[in-house]
Amino acid sequence: MSAESDPEFETRRQLTTSERDLDDLAERLTGWLAHRITADTAPVITEVTRPQSSGLSSTSVLFRASWQRDGRTETASYVARLAPESGSFPVFRHYDLAAQYSVMAAVGARSDVPVPPLCWLETDESVLGTPFFVMGRVDGRIPEDNPPYVFIGWLFDATAAERARLAHNTIDIIARLHAIPDPAAAFPALTAAGSGLRAHVDATRDWYDWALAADGYRIPLLERAFDWLEQHWPADPGPDVLSWGDSRPGNIIFDGWDPIAVLDWEMAAIGPRELDVAWLIFIHRFFQDIATGFGQPGLADFLRRADVVDRYAEITGHTLRDMDFHLVYAALRHGVVMARIKRRMIHFGEDTDTPDRDDYIMHRAALEALLDGTYEWDRP
Repeated sequence: MSAESDPEFETRRQLTTSERDLDDLAERLTGWLAHRITADTAPVITEVTRPQSSGLSSTSVLFRASWQRDGRTETASYVARLAPESGSFPVFRHYDLAAQYSVMAAVGARSDVPVPPLCWLETDESVLGTPFFVMGRVDGRIPEDNPPYVFIGWLFDATAAERARLAHNTIDIIARLHAIPDPAAAFPALTAAGSGLRAHVDATRDWYDWALAADGYRIPLLERAFDWLEQHWPADPGPDVLSWGDSRPGNIIFDGWDPIAVLDWEMAAIGPRELDVAWLIFIHRFFQDIATGFGQPGLADFLRRADVVDRYAEITGHTLRDMDFHLVYAALRHGVVMARIKRRMIHFGEDTDTPDRDDYIMHRAALEALLDGTYEWDRP
């Protein structure tokens, strides 16, 4: 059976991400933008869209604005990033858009990692009903998540050499982020007391409690994974760096095979460098396992664990350690995401409940195998 013909796969492609009316958003943005630009006329906002690929947490809205100044028509294309409205059953407990904005600004100022041009931050919730910020739109192409790039699309159709170039460039982005000096001082909004890894895992446990356990949706497999982490805690987690958080090609805009804008900073934190590298490896394997589960080849040559680890060491001179720990942790974190999304789909009538709560984790088999030490990496 192909993925495209499977009704469950198709259902997963149709997910409620926002209930905001785009005409109302356009009207509100028009009034707001009139006070942010210098112009002879009120701006006219057109081409307002909500891309399906904008993610399942914050909402992205694309729009084009034009106005008259000194007898000339000026136009610009923007992206507004909005915190989710209360009725959208959000994935994350906290959406600190001011922190995201400050992190992006600091990355742009302290490194050569490309970020979208930042325009305005608006913390007044009365404007759109939630905080938001506006960036200049960067045109390029992004590997698809929905449906995943392991099934169709430009990355799937690329040559092995082209995919390797994109993979290397993605790892290079991560390495350059990790090279930003004194991350605690550079990113004060992300700094927590004590060990970065300890704070990170504790925050994930709090998130799990809020998203699932606290109101009766305990997931035994996730709790087993939390216990496993404590039993296998690294003796020395290593130095803390800026962790991008959602480190993967699907959060990069590419011109050809070259990164031109790095997106989605809501999971940014301070922690060991292995957090980002493990997330990069695991999220691709999550997609790849879906493909092979449907009897499809996927992209077995792409972002292989050994290749990613070797490439990162080649770029940085740093030998990654405790990767089994960090890959379990990546699978655990993604398990919280998937279980929360399952709850949201049930809430919006897009899915049905299951008596086995471990089935809330789409990659249940992979996480079980990782905990048992039987997961097969880099198989043909």
